[in-house]
Amino acid sequence: MTGNMAVTGGAGFIGSNLAEHLLDMGCTVTVVDNLSTGREQNLSGWSEQAGSRFRFLRMDVNDTEQLRRAFEGVSYVFHLAAIPSVTRSIEDPSATQYSNINGTLSVLIAARDAGVRRVIAASSSSIYGDDPNLPKKEDRVGKCLSPYALSKAVTEEYCRLFCQLYGLETVCLRYFNVFGTRQNPHSDYAAVIPLFSTRMLAGKQPIVYGDGEQTRDFTFISNVVEANWKAAITQGISGEAFNIGCGIQTSLNQLIQTLNEILGSDLKAVYEAARKGDVRNSVADIGKARTMLGYSPAISLEQGLRRVVDWYSQDSQPARGNA
Repeated sequence: MTGNMAVTGGAGFIGSNLAEHLLDMGCTVTVVDNLSTGREQNLSGWSEQAGSRFRFLRMDVNDTEQLRRAFEGVSYVFHLAAIPSVTRSIEDPSATQYSNINGTLSVLIAARDAGVRRVIAASSSSIYGDDPNLPKKEDRVGKCLSPYALSKAVTEEYCRLFCQLYGLETVCLRYFNVFGTRQNPHSDYAAVIPLFSTRMLAGKQPIVYGDGEQTRDFTFISNVVEANWKAAITQGISGEAFNIGCGIQTSLNQLIQTLNEILGSDLKAVYEAARKGDVRNSVADIGKARTMLGYSPAISLEQGLRRVVDWYSQDSQPARGNA
């Protein structure tokens, strides 16, 4: 499948990797990003090589009129623009409301009005909230524990409604702890793998909030990019939501052990108080995505960690990422 694609938040970590992949697949790509968390450096190099098949529009997704014009002639919109942080959402819920909820509504209205065929929206495993059951299944969610989680739950509901009311095809992908190249380790809200990797590369002890036995389903970026592609090309899935993870539960203590093995180090964690809004345990049931999307995560946690350690070990690379 080729055609005109748009990626909101396309200068971000996930968005830039996805946009690059779409160009590799022969698509024409429009990246929309206001650069509030995204970085133009994430677009450098590969985007220039695409020539006229790539354009970057610096704009806020809440500018619906500009967005309508940006989506003219676009068949598929990958909506990743958001403030991607639980901690930041607790500190500033209004910003999360504006960017994640209002922004999603604006994207859906613009896509509907521009005649877009399908919107693939980024959701999150955080919507499972306080549901203690493992693995996490799409038809069973708990109470949200943060404004960020709520914003993703509302994103999914808006997508469902626009599919039901207006016939706009929508697919939501619930990401489980995505990591990989271009992810910024220097942000105040950086994710755990870039933080651990860069500290341990520098010979510093990793800082763990809690006892380290909390678990996550760490998912390498190329698996997520492939899931987005599958969500665009697969027929008969409009209105659905899918878990996108690896289906493997890993504690933060196990993560540190694996990084020590990769680095040949023996760094011990420093444990501090747990943070508000954090889910204790998380692992995806990816059976639905396997069956309906043909999704199969090809890169394991260890393989992905080796790639990011190599990325962060290059002096010029850490400054290129974004949270």
